[in-house]
Amino acid sequence: MPVASDVILNTGVLIYHPNLVNLYGCIVGSETKIGAFVEIQKGVKIGRCCKISSHSFICEGVIIEDEVLIGHGVMFTNDLYPRATVNGSLKTDEDWNLVETIVKHGASIGSNATIRCGAVIGEHAIVGAGSVVIRDVPPYAIVAGVPSVVIGDVREKGV
Repeated sequence: MPVASDVILNTGVLIYHPNLVNLYGCIVGSETKIGAFVEIQKGVKIGRCCKISSHSFICEGVIIEDEVLIGHGVMFTNDLYPRATVNGSLKTDEDWNLVETIVKHGASIGSNATIRCGAVIGEHAIVGAGSVVIRDVPPYAIVAGVPSVVIGDVREKGV
């Protein structure tokens, strides 16, 4: 089942293609829209009036506040030192070192951006398409590049 029974969808959530998503153990705020081929894992909290575009991956440990735009193909991570095995055996839930990521109110993340765990993306910040965020993004900052750097301020650009 693409939308598991343990998912909490608040009023007015729109999932464009419910058979083409994978949502489990998450909470989605009211009036949020979710595109096709999106995975949202357990423990994720998404605020109200967000847009989660197609082909995005939102893993455990991510908190997205209200009015956030997640562009197409955005990838989040949740472990700074990922490995498949520990001492030759597949890792279990107890072996993961989950690192939280927060996307603050009104922020926008451009298509194909990658967000390394532990980052806080500030209020109303904009992450440029294709960027790799490896550190906190200040509120109202515009960042771009690999790794991303501040290239402007949304208040100066009027966006």
